[in-house]
Amino acid sequence: MSVNADRSYKMKLRDVENAFKYRRIPYPKRSVELIALLAISCTFFLFMHTNKLNSRLKEMEVKLQPSEFSALGLTGNHISGHDAGKHDDINTLHGTYQYLKSTGQRAHNVHAPRHSEDSHNHLHKAAHDHQLAMPANRHQLARDDLDYEDDEDEEEEEGYNLAADALNNTKNADVDFVFFNRVPKVGSQSLMELMRRLGKINGFVHARNPGSVKETVMMPKEGQKELIADLLTRPKPHVYSQHIAYINFTRFHLPRPIYINLVRDPIERIISWHYYVRARWYYKDMQAKLGMNSIAMPSDEFLDLDLDTCVRNGDPHCTFEQMQLKNPVGDHRRQTLFFCGMNKKLCMPFNSEMAMQKAKHTVESEYAVVGTWEDTNITLTVLEHYIPRFFRNAKVAYYLGEERLSKVNRNNVTRIVSEETRQLLRKNLTNEIEFYEFCKQRLYLQYAALGNGKRFGEDDYLLVPEQHGGKQSEDEY
Repeated sequence: MSVNADRSYKMKLRDVENAFKYRRIPYPKRSVELIALLAISCTFFLFMHTNKLNSRLKEMEVKLQPSEFSALGLTGNHISGHDAGKHDDINTLHGTYQYLKSTGQRAHNVHAPRHSEDSHNHLHKAAHDHQLAMPANRHQLARDDLDYEDDEDEEEEEGYNLAADALNNTKNADVDFVFFNRVPKVGSQSLMELMRRLGKINGFVHARNPGSVKETVMMPKEGQKELIADLLTRPKPHVYSQHIAYINFTRFHLPRPIYINLVRDPIERIISWHYYVRARWYYKDMQAKLGMNSIAMPSDEFLDLDLDTCVRNGDPHCTFEQMQLKNPVGDHRRQTLFFCGMNKKLCMPFNSEMAMQKAKHTVESEYAVVGTWEDTNITLTVLEHYIPRFFRNAKVAYYLGEERLSKVNRNNVTRIVSEETRQLLRKNLTNEIEFYEFCKQRLYLQYAALGNGKRFGEDDYLLVPEQHGGKQSEDEY
């Protein structure tokens, strides 16, 4: 074959390849129409659903107005005191759920309250960990208390404990700051030592007031402002402890802390106090701490005076005059004062029913936890789960150092008090006793809401505290 013939053959072959490569394959006319119709249908479908979603969002925006919250009762503790007038601040998961349920909507993924950009004093809200685990025996809890209407609602609230949330005031705090306005002679030194240890574990600082010969329990308004300003400007998170009556931070339009405290049986507390201030080591310890500013060692007559004799002889240290404003030798007889507040006219009268009722209200509305070492394990469990940011691993830290904690500020003086004296004390401390029982009842309710500890895989000692070191030493401060 010649060269020209070979070239001609290759050109023809190339032409054939190009013909197949660039050939146009005609589509039936109906197929083109079908594709166009499908595209139009998809566009219309997306438009309709987008429009419906937009309508739902506008509907939600209208419903989330203050008037709706007022009608549903979602005010006060449910809405932050600083942002109560803002439309988009629902301050509790429980409140959000109840609102959405009342409007026929379901909240499957409610994780945190919304905040407007200019909302101040809420920067640490997320750290409070206020979602409490649903107890394992939640079906045994009262259905009315849990506000469940059907099994579907129970499934929606999986992992969220409404009963515990209703008793949890930690979520109402505005800052990561625990204020422990400790009552004397309730074991507060042990709790402070425990918090010091937990600070190293959970990443916070515990501080206390330096102390003085006389504690300032009641404070004028200006003094309160100065103390609050100092505490709120400290690095957070932190805990502060001081013998001082309850201070209402929001009264001064300042963020609310997390309030905690301890109480003790009023009879045992007075017995403990009587012998505590008659312990010779107490004055030696004070002299070592305060030097020339300390109190001189009292007479042997004072130090050796037993409570039975003191009460029987009507000694000023052992009198219990009802509604007395101030005992001239120093007033140690009541713990309601530390919860009633700074109103002297209302809170100072001894064994006052009004002061007791005010103290109850403050505990119920303001305090996250008011525990007692008389129920050690219950107190530690409630602290762990209602204030987890600060008290996570509290039981572990407590029992690892139980011997050290039980010796903090301990008075080894033997106290034998007659039943006659005890009966006289009970007769004169009726409202103090009622307040103490109220605080214990609330503590038990908080504990029961957690499922009596069974949800958390604890040992039996958690459920029977009195058999495992749950009773407070009478010598503890």
